[in-house]
Amino acid sequence: MATAPTDPAGPAPRRVLLPSPRSFCAGVERAIEVVERLLDEAAETVYVRKQIVHNTHVVHGLRERGAVFVEELDEVPDAALVVFSAHGVSPAVRAEADRRGLRVVDATCPLVTKVHSEARRFVARGDTVLLIGHAGHEEVEGTLGEAPGSIVLVQDRAEAEALELPGAGTVSYLTQTTLATDETAEVIEALRERFPTLVDPPGDDICYATTNRQLAVKAVLPECELLLVIGSANSSNSVRLVELARRGGVAAHLVDGAADIDPQWLVGVRTVGVTAGASAPPALVDAVLRHLEQSGPLTVEERLLTEETIRFTLPKQVRNH
Repeated sequence: MATAPTDPAGPAPRRVLLPSPRSFCAGVERAIEVVERLLDEAAETVYVRKQIVHNTHVVHGLRERGAVFVEELDEVPDAALVVFSAHGVSPAVRAEADRRGLRVVDATCPLVTKVHSEARRFVARGDTVLLIGHAGHEEVEGTLGEAPGSIVLVQDRAEAEALELPGAGTVSYLTQTTLATDETAEVIEALRERFPTLVDPPGDDICYATTNRQLAVKAVLPECELLLVIGSANSSNSVRLVELARRGGVAAHLVDGAADIDPQWLVGVRTVGVTAGASAPPALVDAVLRHLEQSGPLTVEERLLTEETIRFTLPKQVRNH
């Protein structure tokens, strides 16, 4: 591990602010518990399509327990047991699973399922649906797959401003659940300028956990010189937290764990914010705090924005295990 350089700020205690909520959300907890219960009870291999949640530590831990992660269903033997990840899948993936007799346990987050349902309903009434999200993200691919000819991906304000939909009738929009709320509002504003009769979804599609973690970080940013966001590089909601801080003029870095912290980031810094994306285990926060203690005394302040009490019911296949 790299040795921390001499800190000209001297030996005074460093202050760490812990915005809360942070770490696991209800959808992530549900998805992980699905795989854990199957590993405990199933007398066969448990296959998981894609990463169950976007966190390398979670995936490694489940793999160590015997879960087999695959990219696509063609890697799964016919009639095997397979779990769909929290990010959801397209109807084409479900159809392939049915065709091959795969026994599916669906760990899709219920809030992602809600977006899929909205997409089907909008398309069924004849809308052109604009999906605000990031190309290549598994959640976006699954939602686009609900109606490939009727759902158009819009990634940012520039795409919104340039969008042409000749002959389109009713235009509605949906969003990926893990976006930055302020940036998404800008995209929606641009879309409404292009399509004045744009139809909103029945409720905000950005999930409560993503919103809560962003608001909690915003509340501490004025006091922070540095923000450390614990999360994997493919975790959309974690990346959004880093971007949020940087837009606010605060240095911010995404770390998968304590080992990723560069000592140079801490030189001269007296107040550090530490948070974790919705798919990062709480234990990683504790490990980062222990790491920070190695470079001098800490005072740690919890900053609670709101209590999260939401829990999601498990799929019926594992409910009684």
